Amino acid sequence: MSRLEIMTPDKSQQVVEGLYRDLERRIVASPPGLCPIDMSASFLKMCRAQTCGKCVPCRVGLVQLELMLEAILDNHGDMAMIGELEHTAQVIAESSDCAIGYEAASMVLKSVRGCREDFIEHIRNHRCSSALSQPVPCVSLCPAGVDVPGYTALVHAGKYADAVRLIRKDNPFPTSCAFICEHPCEIRCRRNMIDGAINIRAIKRYAVDHAGTVPPPSRSASTGKKVAVVGGGPGGLTAAYYLSLMGHHVTVMEKQSHLGGMLRYGIPSYRLPRERLQDDIDAIIATGGIQVRTSADINDSDDFIRLTSEYDAVYLAIGAHSDRKLGLPGEDSIGVVSAVEMLRHIGNGDMPDFTGKRVIVVGGGNVAMDAARSSVRLGASTVSIVYRRRQVDMTALPEEVEGAIGEGCEVLSLYAPVRVEASKEGIVTALWVKPQIVGKIDSSGRPRPVDSQEPEKAVPCDIIIVAIGQNVEYRGFEDAGVPVSRGTIHASSSSKVENIPSIPNLFAGGDCVSGPATVIKAIAAGKAAAANIDNFLGFNHEISVDVDIPLPTLDDRTPCGRVNLTEREAHERAHDFAQIECGMTCQEADQESGRCLRCDHFGFGIFKGGRIAKW
Repeated sequence: MSRLEIMTPDKSQQVVEGLYRDLERRIVASPPGLCPIDMSASFLKMCRAQTCGKCVPCRVGLVQLELMLEAILDNHGDMAMIGELEHTAQVIAESSDCAIGYEAASMVLKSVRGCREDFIEHIRNHRCSSALSQPVPCVSLCPAGVDVPGYTALVHAGKYADAVRLIRKDNPFPTSCAFICEHPCEIRCRRNMIDGAINIRAIKRYAVDHAGTVPPPSRSASTGKKVAVVGGGPGGLTAAYYLSLMGHHVTVMEKQSHLGGMLRYGIPSYRLPRERLQDDIDAIIATGGIQVRTSADINDSDDFIRLTSEYDAVYLAIGAHSDRKLGLPGEDSIGVVSAVEMLRHIGNGDMPDFTGKRVIVVGGGNVAMDAARSSVRLGASTVSIVYRRRQVDMTALPEEVEGAIGEGCEVLSLYAPVRVEASKEGIVTALWVKPQIVGKIDSSGRPRPVDSQEPEKAVPCDIIIVAIGQNVEYRGFEDAGVPVSRGTIHASSSSKVENIPSIPNLFAGGDCVSGPATVIKAIAAGKAAAANIDNFLGFNHEISVDVDIPLPTLDDRTPCGRVNLTEREAHERAHDFAQIECGMTCQEADQESGRCLRCDHFGFGIFKGGRIAKW
């Protein structure tokens, strides 16, 4: 017999590895709204199958946890069992020998402590409190609740204008979102169980590219009510659109010279061409009940109070347009600029000249990537992105980071800025940084950067662009009595600003309430505000669309690769602000839209009706 053998996986092990991959896909596709107790019991069974049985806490304890969870699910539990479950899990987590035991117990412990009300509901009333109101994963994860299976089916049937109409029922920015939405709808797509999520944003892009001009629906009869919307960004214009369709007269007041908010002044035209943004804005204004006042700054207490008395309702959607400072020595030097300010100038057509300049961008979000990639297009000789965490921990979309690197930007990860060096004339010459190492995981789920004890180093530069976050300019509203908490306006989930008896008609939403967020979340806030303002004014208008959704076919859903959008070549796109992303071909759109599993019709979707036809 040989002393050593080359180990190769046998057929059984290969099957097991395949089962693991299948399980991983199912976990990825787990929709929101599942019972946390059932999920904990299922994961615990899987963990128990991995135990070696060496230590008692793992071998015996996990069995006891499983029995208690099953008893609660079978309506045999009592209130004392919750405490027993928590105590047992705590003991196992503290005494197991290896990660199989203590991580399994920790998972149960998180479930008991974080979902205690669910355990109580199961024990007392023998039912699950997790209500799955929207059974379609992509729709439930879209903040605006857009009917994704519906417009995907319409695209597959070649009815592109109807697809746009259906999208506008919940989102009046179909074109803008087709270019820049972060597509949270794809995260739990059930197609992940077979191969990979459907490219939902690309399908929307194909619809808007081929639909032509789609007029908005007709307005309801005039109500005689006047609503002021402060802020002409995606959130404010969304509220204005639906309020106008409901028959109210809306006045949009925008501080800048053009509408669009951060869509125009925060996202470069190579990602969202200005003429395509204007298509959405023109359709919103075409409803006929919206008056626009640009260059109107309402951030003054007297002007604001006067506004609330002149209008029946006021919606604040001012966004987060001011920058955050680094708080470093030398930050006031000539050459240190804000990414928000820089992108605003670009949005106004005022292009900075970075020819031959060495540029450093501080930050790791999408705004930082936009600033870096814009710097390349403005003629910078070198562009370096300084980030205090690892590249994998950046909050920017992976494709944005890859795009920046492809265009020649350098990522300097695990470097924390410490001070700005300037010449005698006060002009930036370098950014001093401190090397970091990854540390313990923080509340965001990312390793916290820790001082590496290595010496500081200087990164020579001519321009430093700060892109570490944005703030809300709320001072004038706060002076008028609007409640502000931790830098944002305090409003309820219905967008109502309460606890101001003198201003009972005030609503607020979007970035000024949640802090800087995505475009689709601002749109969702505007949609909710419109519905609640309508009720506040004494009405209950419905928003619907008369579009017939094609019935699903019974074709086999065989595994098929996902179609991803391509971009212009890096050496070509890096020299202009023209659109960089290429849309799908007719063949690609037909194949990709045909991959949809139609969760609105099959499975639990058919019992729930599949879709919300009106709101």
